[in-house]
Amino acid sequence: MSLKSLLNLKDWSSQTFWLVLSLFAVVLVLEYSTPPDYVFGYLYIGPILLANAYLSRVTVLQVTVIACVLTLSNLWLPGIHEVHAPTISSRLIATLALIVTGILSDRSRCYQQALLQQQTKLQAQEKVAHLREDFAATLAHDLKTPLLGAIETLKALQKGSFDHIHTSQQQVFATMIRSHQTTLKLVETLLDVYRNDTEGLQLHCVPIDLVEIAEEVALTLTDLAASRRVHLTFSYGESDFRRYLWVNGDGFQLRRVFANLLTNAINHSVRGGKVEVLLESAAAYQIVKVCDSGAGIPLEAFSHLFERFYQGDSDRQTKGSGLGLYLSRQIVEAHNGKIWAENRHPIGTMFIFRLPALPFQPPLGV
Repeated sequence: MSLKSLLNLKDWSSQTFWLVLSLFAVVLVLEYSTPPDYVFGYLYIGPILLANAYLSRVTVLQVTVIACVLTLSNLWLPGIHEVHAPTISSRLIATLALIVTGILSDRSRCYQQALLQQQTKLQAQEKVAHLREDFAATLAHDLKTPLLGAIETLKALQKGSFDHIHTSQQQVFATMIRSHQTTLKLVETLLDVYRNDTEGLQLHCVPIDLVEIAEEVALTLTDLAASRRVHLTFSYGESDFRRYLWVNGDGFQLRRVFANLLTNAINHSVRGGKVEVLLESAAAYQIVKVCDSGAGIPLEAFSHLFERFYQGDSDRQTKGSGLGLYLSRQIVEAHNGKIWAENRHPIGTMFIFRLPALPFQPPLGV
Protein backbone atom coordinates (compact mmCIF):
# COMPACT_ATOMS: atom_id res chain seq x y z
CA MET A 1 0.00 0.00 0.00
CA SER A 2 1.41 3.42 -1.00
CA LEU A 3 2.04 6.33 1.37
CA LYS A 4 -0.72 8.33 -0.34
CA SER A 5 -3.20 5.50 0.27
CA LEU A 6 -2.18 5.27 3.92
CA LEU A 7 -2.66 9.03 4.37
CA ASN A 8 -6.08 8.90 2.69
CA LEU A 9 -7.10 5.96 4.90
CA LYS A 10 -5.93 7.77 8.02
CA ASP A 11 -7.79 10.93 6.99
CA TRP A 12 -10.98 8.94 6.33
CA SER A 13 -10.72 7.17 9.70
CA SER A 14 -10.35 10.53 11.43
CA GLN A 15 -13.47 11.86 9.70
CA THR A 16 -15.40 8.74 10.67
CA PHE A 17 -14.31 9.14 14.30
CA TRP A 18 -15.62 12.70 14.47
CA LEU A 19 -18.85 11.67 12.75
CA VAL A 20 -19.39 8.91 15.36
CA LEU A 21 -18.68 11.42 18.12
CA SER A 22 -21.20 13.86 16.63
CA LEU A 23 -23.90 11.17 16.47
CA PHE A 24 -23.22 10.29 20.09
CA ALA A 25 -23.68 13.94 21.02
CA VAL A 26 -27.03 14.09 19.21
CA VAL A 27 -28.31 10.95 20.95
CA LEU A 28 -27.05 12.22 24.32
CA VAL A 29 -29.01 15.46 23.90
CA LEU A 30 -32.15 13.49 23.06
CA GLU A 31 -31.61 11.09 25.96
CA TYR A 32 -30.98 13.65 28.70
CA SER A 33 -33.47 16.28 27.51
CA THR A 34 -36.38 13.86 27.77
CA PRO A 35 -37.75 11.68 30.59
CA PRO A 36 -36.23 8.18 31.00
CA ASP A 37 -39.40 6.64 29.61
CA TYR A 38 -38.34 7.83 26.15
CA VAL A 39 -35.61 5.37 25.12
CA PHE A 40 -33.37 6.83 22.42
CA GLY A 41 -30.56 4.37 23.12
CA TYR A 42 -31.49 2.38 20.01
CA LEU A 43 -30.07 5.25 17.97
CA TYR A 44 -26.58 4.26 19.15
CA ILE A 45 -26.84 1.36 16.67
CA GLY A 46 -25.96 3.82 13.87
CA PRO A 47 -22.60 4.90 15.36
CA ILE A 48 -21.76 1.26 16.20
CA LEU A 49 -22.32 0.15 12.59
CA LEU A 50 -20.45 3.16 11.26
CA ALA A 51 -17.49 2.47 13.54
CA ASN A 52 -17.49 -1.19 12.52
CA ALA A 53 -17.31 -0.23 8.86
CA TYR A 54 -14.37 2.17 9.06
CA LEU A 55 -12.65 1.94 12.45
CA SER A 56 -10.70 -0.78 14.29
CA ARG A 57 -12.25 -3.64 16.25
CA VAL A 58 -11.01 -2.14 19.51
CA THR A 59 -12.71 1.15 18.69
CA VAL A 60 -15.96 -0.68 17.86
CA LEU A 61 -15.81 -2.44 21.23
CA GLN A 62 -15.23 0.86 23.01
CA VAL A 63 -18.12 2.51 21.15
CA THR A 64 -20.46 -0.39 22.04
CA VAL A 65 -19.52 -0.32 25.73
CA ILE A 66 -19.92 3.47 25.97
CA ALA A 67 -23.32 3.27 24.22
CA CYS A 68 -24.53 0.63 26.70
CA VAL A 69 -23.29 2.63 29.71
CA LEU A 70 -24.95 5.85 28.51
CA THR A 71 -28.22 4.02 27.78
CA LEU A 72 -28.36 2.61 31.33
CA SER A 73 -27.03 5.70 33.10
CA ASN A 74 -30.04 7.74 32.00
CA LEU A 75 -32.05 5.79 34.56
CA TRP A 76 -30.37 7.67 37.41
CA LEU A 77 -28.94 10.78 35.77
CA PRO A 78 -29.84 13.57 36.17
CA GLY A 79 -32.19 11.97 38.76
CA ILE A 80 -35.09 14.41 38.45
CA HIS A 81 -37.58 11.85 37.15
CA GLU A 82 -39.06 8.85 38.88
CA VAL A 83 -38.01 5.54 37.30
CA HIS A 84 -40.54 2.72 36.88
CA ALA A 85 -40.05 -1.01 36.22
CA PRO A 86 -41.22 -0.83 32.57
CA THR A 87 -38.64 1.89 31.93
CA ILE A 88 -35.86 -0.27 33.38
CA SER A 89 -36.99 -3.18 31.19
CA SER A 90 -37.00 -0.99 28.07
CA ARG A 91 -33.52 0.29 28.89
CA LEU A 92 -32.21 -3.25 29.45
CA ILE A 93 -33.75 -4.42 26.17
CA ALA A 94 -32.14 -1.46 24.36
CA THR A 95 -28.79 -2.30 25.98
CA LEU A 96 -29.13 -5.93 24.91
CA ALA A 97 -29.91 -4.78 21.36
CA LEU A 98 -26.73 -2.66 21.35
CA ILE A 99 -24.65 -5.63 22.57
CA VAL A 100 -26.14 -7.93 19.91
CA THR A 101 -25.49 -5.28 17.26
CA GLY A 102 -21.86 -5.02 18.34
CA ILE A 103 -21.39 -8.81 18.30
CA LEU A 104 -23.09 -9.33 14.94
CA SER A 105 -21.29 -6.43 13.32
CA ASP A 106 -17.97 -7.83 14.57
CA ARG A 107 -18.80 -11.27 13.16
CA SER A 108 -19.78 -9.69 9.86
CA ARG A 109 -16.48 -7.84 9.84
CA CYS A 110 -14.53 -11.07 10.48
CA TYR A 111 -16.50 -12.86 7.75
CA GLN A 112 -15.78 -10.08 5.24
CA GLN A 113 -12.08 -10.13 6.13
CA ALA A 114 -11.96 -13.91 5.72
CA LEU A 115 -13.78 -13.64 2.40
CA LEU A 116 -11.33 -10.98 1.23
CA GLN A 117 -8.38 -13.14 2.25
CA GLN A 118 -9.88 -16.10 0.39
CA GLN A 119 -10.39 -13.99 -2.73
CA THR A 120 -6.82 -12.73 -2.50
CA LYS A 121 -5.59 -16.30 -2.08
CA LEU A 122 -7.60 -17.48 -5.10
CA GLN A 123 -6.24 -14.63 -7.20
CA ALA A 124 -2.71 -15.53 -6.11
CA GLN A 125 -3.34 -19.19 -6.99
CA GLU A 126 -4.65 -18.20 -10.43
CA LYS A 127 -1.55 -16.09 -10.97
CA VAL A 128 0.69 -18.97 -9.91
CA ALA A 129 -1.23 -21.32 -12.23
CA HIS A 130 -0.64 -18.95 -15.18
CA LEU A 131 3.03 -18.71 -14.25
CA ARG A 132 3.24 -22.51 -14.13
CA GLU A 133 1.64 -22.79 -17.56
CA ASP A 134 4.08 -20.24 -18.97
CA PHE A 135 6.97 -22.01 -17.27
CA ALA A 136 5.94 -25.41 -18.65
CA ALA A 137 5.50 -24.02 -22.16
CA THR A 138 8.85 -22.22 -22.06
CA LEU A 139 10.60 -25.26 -20.61
CA ALA A 140 9.10 -27.54 -23.24
CA HIS A 141 10.25 -25.24 -26.03
CA ASP A 142 13.74 -24.58 -24.64
CA LEU A 143 14.47 -28.24 -23.91
CA LYS A 144 12.73 -30.06 -26.75
CA THR A 145 13.73 -27.80 -29.64
CA PRO A 146 17.52 -28.36 -29.39
CA LEU A 147 17.01 -32.09 -28.79
CA LEU A 148 14.79 -32.45 -31.85
CA GLY A 149 17.30 -30.47 -33.90
CA ALA A 150 20.16 -32.65 -32.71
CA ILE A 151 18.23 -35.86 -33.50
CA GLU A 152 17.42 -34.72 -37.05
CA THR A 153 21.03 -33.65 -37.62
CA LEU A 154 22.34 -37.00 -36.40
CA LYS A 155 19.88 -38.85 -38.64
CA ALA A 156 21.10 -36.84 -41.62
CA LEU A 157 24.72 -37.64 -40.73
CA GLN A 158 23.83 -41.32 -40.31
CA LYS A 159 22.30 -41.40 -43.81
CA GLY A 160 25.46 -39.83 -45.25
CA SER A 161 23.71 -36.66 -46.35
CA PHE A 162 26.86 -34.58 -45.82
CA ASP A 163 29.60 -37.12 -46.47
CA HIS A 164 30.17 -40.83 -46.78
CA ILE A 165 30.43 -42.58 -43.41
CA HIS A 166 31.65 -46.02 -42.36
CA THR A 167 29.61 -48.73 -40.68
CA SER A 168 31.29 -48.09 -37.32
CA GLN A 169 30.35 -44.42 -37.57
CA GLN A 170 26.75 -45.34 -38.35
CA GLN A 171 26.65 -47.41 -35.17
CA VAL A 172 27.99 -44.45 -33.19
CA PHE A 173 25.36 -42.16 -34.72
CA ALA A 174 22.62 -44.71 -33.96
CA THR A 175 23.72 -44.83 -30.34
CA MET A 176 23.73 -41.03 -30.13
CA ILE A 177 20.26 -40.85 -31.69
CA ARG A 178 18.87 -43.37 -29.18
CA SER A 179 20.47 -41.42 -26.35
CA HIS A 180 18.92 -38.14 -27.52
CA GLN A 181 15.54 -39.83 -28.04
CA THR A 182 15.71 -41.21 -24.50
CA THR A 183 16.49 -37.74 -23.17
CA LEU A 184 13.61 -36.27 -25.20
CA LYS A 185 11.24 -38.88 -23.82
CA LEU A 186 12.41 -38.08 -20.28
CA VAL A 187 11.79 -34.36 -20.84
CA GLU A 188 8.28 -35.06 -22.16
CA THR A 189 7.54 -37.35 -19.22
CA LEU A 190 8.77 -34.74 -16.73
CA LEU A 191 6.55 -32.10 -18.30
CA ASP A 192 3.54 -34.41 -18.33
CA VAL A 193 4.02 -35.35 -14.68
CA TYR A 194 4.39 -31.66 -13.83
CA ARG A 195 1.17 -30.75 -15.67
CA ASN A 196 -0.75 -33.67 -14.18
CA ASP A 197 0.31 -32.76 -10.64
CA THR A 198 -0.59 -29.09 -11.06
CA GLU A 199 -3.59 -29.14 -13.39
CA GLY A 200 -4.88 -32.70 -13.18
CA LEU A 201 -4.91 -35.27 -15.97
CA GLN A 202 -7.30 -34.33 -18.78
CA LEU A 203 -8.80 -37.33 -20.59
CA HIS A 204 -10.62 -37.53 -23.94
CA CYS A 205 -12.34 -40.89 -23.67
CA VAL A 206 -13.87 -42.90 -26.50
CA PRO A 207 -14.54 -46.65 -26.93
CA ILE A 208 -11.14 -48.18 -27.64
CA ASP A 209 -9.65 -51.67 -28.01
CA LEU A 210 -6.72 -52.40 -25.67
CA VAL A 211 -5.49 -55.23 -27.89
CA GLU A 212 -5.08 -52.89 -30.84
CA ILE A 213 -3.22 -50.34 -28.71
CA ALA A 214 -0.90 -52.99 -27.25
CA GLU A 215 0.00 -54.32 -30.70
CA GLU A 216 0.61 -50.83 -32.08
CA VAL A 217 2.94 -49.93 -29.21
CA ALA A 218 4.77 -53.25 -29.44
CA LEU A 219 5.42 -52.59 -33.13
CA THR A 220 7.18 -49.32 -32.28
CA LEU A 221 9.44 -51.14 -29.80
CA THR A 222 10.68 -53.90 -32.10
CA ASP A 223 14.04 -52.16 -32.62
CA LEU A 224 14.58 -51.81 -28.86
CA ALA A 225 13.62 -55.46 -28.31
CA ALA A 226 15.93 -56.56 -31.10
CA SER A 227 18.84 -54.54 -29.71
CA ARG A 228 18.43 -56.30 -26.37
CA ARG A 229 17.63 -59.66 -28.01
CA VAL A 230 14.28 -59.85 -26.23
CA HIS A 231 11.38 -61.71 -27.82
CA LEU A 232 7.92 -60.07 -27.59
CA THR A 233 4.86 -62.34 -27.49
CA PHE A 234 1.12 -61.88 -27.07
CA SER A 235 -1.36 -64.16 -25.34
CA TYR A 236 -5.15 -63.76 -25.21
CA GLY A 237 -6.15 -65.62 -22.08
CA GLU A 238 -7.54 -69.12 -22.39
CA SER A 239 -7.85 -68.75 -26.15
CA ASP A 240 -4.92 -68.40 -28.55
CA PHE A 241 -7.12 -66.41 -30.93
CA ARG A 242 -6.92 -62.62 -31.06
CA ARG A 243 -9.76 -60.97 -29.21
CA TYR A 244 -11.07 -57.46 -28.45
CA LEU A 245 -10.86 -55.76 -25.07
CA TRP A 246 -13.09 -52.70 -25.25
CA VAL A 247 -12.81 -49.89 -22.68
CA ASN A 248 -13.83 -46.27 -22.53
CA GLY A 249 -10.45 -44.58 -22.56
CA ASP A 250 -8.05 -42.00 -23.88
CA GLY A 251 -6.05 -43.70 -26.63
CA PHE A 252 -3.06 -41.37 -26.39
CA GLN A 253 -2.69 -41.79 -22.63
CA LEU A 254 -3.22 -45.55 -22.69
CA ARG A 255 -0.55 -45.88 -25.37
CA ARG A 256 1.82 -44.23 -22.92
CA VAL A 257 0.96 -46.81 -20.28
CA PHE A 258 1.72 -49.66 -22.68
CA ALA A 259 4.90 -47.92 -23.86
CA ASN A 260 6.13 -47.43 -20.30
CA LEU A 261 5.36 -50.99 -19.19
CA LEU A 262 6.74 -52.66 -22.33
CA THR A 263 9.88 -50.51 -22.37
CA ASN A 264 10.37 -51.24 -18.70
CA ALA A 265 9.92 -54.99 -19.30
CA ILE A 266 12.31 -55.06 -22.28
CA ASN A 267 15.02 -53.11 -20.47
CA HIS A 268 14.78 -55.28 -17.36
CA SER A 269 14.74 -58.64 -19.12
CA VAL A 270 17.89 -60.67 -19.56
CA ARG A 271 19.37 -60.81 -23.05
CA GLY A 272 17.74 -63.62 -24.96
CA GLY A 273 14.76 -63.47 -22.62
CA LYS A 274 11.07 -63.02 -23.34
CA VAL A 275 8.46 -60.35 -22.64
CA GLU A 276 4.91 -61.64 -22.69
CA VAL A 277 1.77 -59.52 -22.90
CA LEU A 278 -1.35 -61.26 -21.55
CA LEU A 279 -4.69 -59.72 -22.52
CA GLU A 280 -7.64 -61.10 -20.59
CA SER A 281 -11.30 -60.20 -20.17
CA ALA A 282 -13.21 -60.55 -16.91
CA ALA A 283 -16.83 -59.83 -16.05
CA ALA A 284 -16.38 -56.15 -15.18
CA TYR A 285 -12.77 -55.46 -16.13
CA GLN A 286 -10.33 -55.77 -19.00
CA ILE A 287 -7.00 -57.00 -17.63
CA VAL A 288 -3.51 -56.50 -19.09
CA LYS A 289 -0.42 -58.28 -17.78
CA VAL A 290 3.11 -57.44 -18.93
CA CYS A 291 5.60 -60.12 -17.87
CA ASP A 292 9.38 -59.85 -18.12
CA SER A 293 12.20 -62.32 -17.56
CA GLY A 294 14.28 -60.11 -15.28
CA ALA A 295 15.63 -60.51 -11.77
CA GLY A 296 12.40 -59.57 -9.99
CA ILE A 297 11.73 -56.86 -7.44
CA PRO A 298 12.59 -56.98 -3.71
CA LEU A 299 9.50 -57.31 -1.53
CA GLU A 300 10.25 -54.09 0.38
CA ALA A 301 10.21 -52.13 -2.89
CA PHE A 302 6.62 -52.93 -3.89
CA SER A 303 5.06 -50.26 -1.64
CA HIS A 304 7.22 -47.56 -3.29
CA LEU A 305 7.20 -48.88 -6.84
CA PHE A 306 4.75 -46.33 -8.27
CA GLU A 307 6.09 -43.32 -6.36
CA ARG A 308 7.61 -40.41 -8.21
CA PHE A 309 11.37 -40.74 -8.92
CA TYR A 310 11.59 -44.11 -7.16
CA GLN A 311 14.23 -46.37 -8.73
CA GLY A 312 15.00 -48.95 -6.06
CA ASP A 313 18.18 -50.94 -5.47
CA SER A 314 17.37 -54.23 -7.15
CA ASP A 315 19.68 -56.22 -9.44
CA ARG A 316 17.53 -55.33 -12.43
CA GLN A 317 19.77 -54.46 -15.33
CA THR A 318 18.85 -50.87 -16.12
CA LYS A 319 17.43 -47.97 -14.22
CA GLY A 320 15.12 -45.31 -15.59
CA SER A 321 14.01 -41.91 -14.37
CA GLY A 322 11.55 -43.27 -11.82
CA LEU A 323 8.72 -41.43 -13.60
CA GLY A 324 7.33 -43.99 -16.06
CA LEU A 325 5.50 -46.09 -13.49
CA TYR A 326 4.35 -42.99 -11.61
CA LEU A 327 2.85 -41.56 -14.81
CA SER A 328 1.30 -44.93 -15.66
CA ARG A 329 -0.40 -45.04 -12.28
CA GLN A 330 -1.77 -41.51 -12.82
CA ILE A 331 -3.24 -42.51 -16.18
CA VAL A 332 -4.71 -45.84 -15.05
CA GLU A 333 -6.28 -44.34 -11.93
CA ALA A 334 -7.71 -41.46 -13.98
CA HIS A 335 -9.53 -44.18 -15.98
CA ASN A 336 -10.94 -45.58 -12.69
CA GLY A 337 -8.58 -48.52 -12.98
CA LYS A 338 -5.89 -50.09 -10.85
CA ILE A 339 -2.24 -50.98 -11.47
CA TRP A 340 0.11 -53.16 -9.42
CA ALA A 341 3.09 -55.51 -9.73
CA GLU A 342 3.89 -59.08 -8.69
CA ASN A 343 6.99 -61.24 -8.84
CA ARG A 344 6.85 -64.34 -10.99
CA HIS A 345 8.31 -67.72 -10.17
CA PRO A 346 11.01 -68.71 -10.70
CA ILE A 347 12.13 -65.40 -12.28
CA GLY A 348 10.67 -62.22 -13.61
CA THR A 349 8.13 -59.56 -12.72
CA MET A 350 4.55 -59.07 -13.87
CA PHE A 351 2.94 -55.63 -14.07
CA ILE A 352 -0.85 -55.77 -14.14
CA PHE A 353 -3.47 -53.13 -14.74
CA ARG A 354 -7.19 -53.39 -15.15
CA LEU A 355 -9.76 -50.98 -16.53
CA PRO A 356 -13.58 -51.05 -16.37
CA ALA A 357 -14.93 -52.95 -19.36
CA LEU A 358 -17.50 -51.42 -21.65
CA PRO A 359 -20.94 -52.99 -21.11
CA PHE A 360 -21.17 -53.53 -24.89
CA GLN A 361 -18.86 -54.26 -27.79
CA PRO A 362 -18.80 -51.32 -30.23
CA PRO A 363 -18.94 -51.95 -33.96
CA LEU A 364 -15.59 -52.84 -35.49
CA GLY A 365 -15.54 -49.56 -37.39
CA VAL A 366 -15.43 -47.44 -34.17
